[in-house]
Amino acid sequence: MARTAMPRRELDAALQTLCEDTLSLSGQVEKMLHESVQSLKTQDLDLGQSVVDADDNIDEGAIAIEKAAESIIARHQPVASDLRRVISTMRIVRELERIADLSVNIARATLKMDEPLLKPLIDIPRMASIAQEMVRNSLNCLIEGSEEGAWRVRCRDDEIDALHWQIFRELLTYMIDDPRSIHRAIPLLFVARHLERVGDHATNIAEMVIYFITGERVTSASRGGYCEE
Repeated sequence: MARTAMPRRELDAALQTLCEDTLSLSGQVEKMLHESVQSLKTQDLDLGQSVVDADDNIDEGAIAIEKAAESIIARHQPVASDLRRVISTMRIVRELERIADLSVNIARATLKMDEPLLKPLIDIPRMASIAQEMVRNSLNCLIEGSEEGAWRVRCRDDEIDALHWQIFRELLTYMIDDPRSIHRAIPLLFVARHLERVGDHATNIAEMVIYFITGERVTSASRGGYCEE
């Protein structure tokens, strides 16, 4: 006997809960990212450790959301935009989980440091702030169904890439001028690289939002006409 799809109102309620749980997870990940960079900036070891400790909660939350999404597919048999919403949510959650992992890597860099920072941090917090905004705005676009907004979020990855290279060049200059600074510059190079990867994952989230809204996959060459050259 064929399985009968659940009533529409139950599907809507399940999708709403899935969205709310994803937004909650996103907020936790944004907090981790902010605190990881803040712990580095202030060399606050307790804050850095709290970021590391929070990762288990993110993993558990991500697993719960994925199980809920699988349950929706099994019980409600969604199609078209409903199915795209579930698929997009599952992929967004995986991207959030990876951002949390990178935040942990940044926090661990703080915990391993036994000397003062080579220089005051300016561009590294800016990279983190842009990435946080990208994640937050992508999910707002998901709720609002704003394709244009998602494209504009995706374009902001160029800002993160530019800051990454700026940091790389600056730290390279420090190392060339004074080789004794190399061991203090290397951790900051890794942190900048971690944040560049966070930007990539935030971009992936924006692309998942575009896929949900349009049903079209975003290619590496796509710019949607919204990015300034």
